[in-house]
Amino acid sequence: MAFKKQSTDAKSRHRILEFLKIHGAQDAQAIGDEIGTSAMAVRQHLYALQNERLVTYRDEPRPIGRPAKQWYLTEEANQFFPDAHAALAQDLIASLTKTFGASGLDKLIMQRTEEQVASYQSRMPKRGSLQTKLEKLAEIRSEEGYMAEVLEAEDGTPLLVENHCPICSAASMCSGLCQAELNVFQRVFGEKVRVERDEHILSGARRCVYRVGQTHAGR
Repeated sequence: MAFKKQSTDAKSRHRILEFLKIHGAQDAQAIGDEIGTSAMAVRQHLYALQNERLVTYRDEPRPIGRPAKQWYLTEEANQFFPDAHAALAQDLIASLTKTFGASGLDKLIMQRTEEQVASYQSRMPKRGSLQTKLEKLAEIRSEEGYMAEVLEAEDGTPLLVENHCPICSAASMCSGLCQAELNVFQRVFGEKVRVERDEHILSGARRCVYRVGQTHAGR
């Protein structure tokens, strides 16, 4: 019985971590509504996760009553999400730069870009709306560990949102990887679509957000 309870608690806490990863800071009530349990039960899980240094909170003032705790992930929580062998990637980038220089690393990134474009294009629906293609790209990126989803900006523009970056450690050493990914998206959608990055994890944002809309030529 104790084992079952421990397993159930572990599942609930993993769902909490995943929910905070995708949605950012939330209060206990919002988390409880999402995972189907009471705010009191959620608080017990949150305090346990806080003891493990996986979550923390900030107080948010409310018009009436005490401030509400807004819970969010710490950097240590990243261990529960794919990191695509961060240490190995960093070592390889350092070795490649040392052996072949910056130009050699650039050539490697260009080759990776070509392979990504070919792979993504081969899986894209030949026909269909921009929304359909964007949802397919989000599916592919999620398979690669980016926890991607398609949302909509206030002005109605589609957004590709990546809640996690599994190559973040490598990208922090090589900014060309991030620029290359923007280039990949642009080429996959074609010249009639404009892709712009609105939010960037390496710039301190919680997630990477790409605004994807038709250009005037594509309308």
